[in-house]
Formats: sequence, structure tokens, C-alpha cells
Amino acid sequence: MPPGERLRVLATDRAAVSDFQSFCRESGHALVAWSEDGGVFSFVIRRRLDAAHD
Repeated sequence: MPPGERLRVLATDRAAVSDFQSFCRESGHALVAWSEDGGVFSFVIRRRLDAAHD
């Protein structure tokens, strides 16, 4: 994915909320939004702009 592009991830594991928050904090990506509907969690993650760390 190019820097700045957004990715939507769906999960059914409640632990995914803290997992994605930690992942984004540690990797430098941005957790733009997350929501839950009927036990399905939706996460929108924006890839960090500085791809030089990959």
C-alpha cells in the first residue's frame, strides 16, 4: 500500500480493539476510526506517510 492509503479491517474478536490501537501506536500508522455493529468491529487504518521505516 502506498503511504497515506487507508485500509478497512473487519474483526469479530473484542481484543482486536486494543490490538489495533497498540499496533498503530507502535508502527506509526493512524487508527482513523473504529466502530462495532452486531459483534463485528470495523477499523480504518491510514498507513504512515513515512514509508522509509518499512
